[in-house]
Amino acid sequence: MSTTRSTAAGKVLEVLSAFDREHPSQTLSEIAQRTGLALSTTHRVVAELAGWGILERAEDGSWHVGLRLWEIASGCPRTQILRDVALPFMQDLYEVTHENIQLAVREGTELVFVERIAGHRSVELLTMVGTRFPIASTGMGRVLLAYAPQEIQEEVLDAPLRAWTPHTVVDPKALRAQLDRIRREHVFVSDRQLSESTVAVAAPVRIGRAGPVSAALGVVITAQGASRARRLREPLLRAAHGISEELGRRTRTTS
Repeated sequence: MSTTRSTAAGKVLEVLSAFDREHPSQTLSEIAQRTGLALSTTHRVVAELAGWGILERAEDGSWHVGLRLWEIASGCPRTQILRDVALPFMQDLYEVTHENIQLAVREGTELVFVERIAGHRSVELLTMVGTRFPIASTGMGRVLLAYAPQEIQEEVLDAPLRAWTPHTVVDPKALRAQLDRIRREHVFVSDRQLSESTVAVAAPVRIGRAGPVSAALGVVITAQGASRARRLREPLLRAAHGISEELGRRTRTTS
């Protein structure tokens, strides 16, 4: 047993990690099975988390993440300012496009979606707020990868890349060329890389116009409307630049 799992905090983290998009609700036995913890230990940890409102119990006896955990997570400094700044620009971009608008950040070799605006007619997506994907799997991820530290890029390029669709670029040489083009053009059209039904247009968000890249902003449309992708570049870049400038202004104000 690892040192982390032998601690009380480690057991709490094991239980919380058992919940994800594929397993949003679980019985006590299922949590124990997924974590590898003894049923008695799982019961004790779950009861304590429930006392804090971190986990909640449904009428059928299963457990799910509680509102208190969402309240705590929503205060994450790394994303709170970003989301506060980005949301008005994302709303404006949605009014122009009436398509899915997404915001994502990089964590290691993965990207995490932190905000999204979508209409009821927008194309259905595999991605949702709070989900994470390998960074090379989405258009927004490839934008983040293009501006990631060199060691992160090499780690991703040296590892086997998953082909999500027949259109996914997985050849390291081709991906390197793609990343070079993103850095030159500051925008990227991802044609059915993650799903055969969607095309994404993504751009970097910086801290100030010339500052480091902190996030990626994207518009996702149906693959049937792929001809619209080029027309989305200008409004997308306008929104990304607006977010970047406001982030830079707030950084200067608080420094």
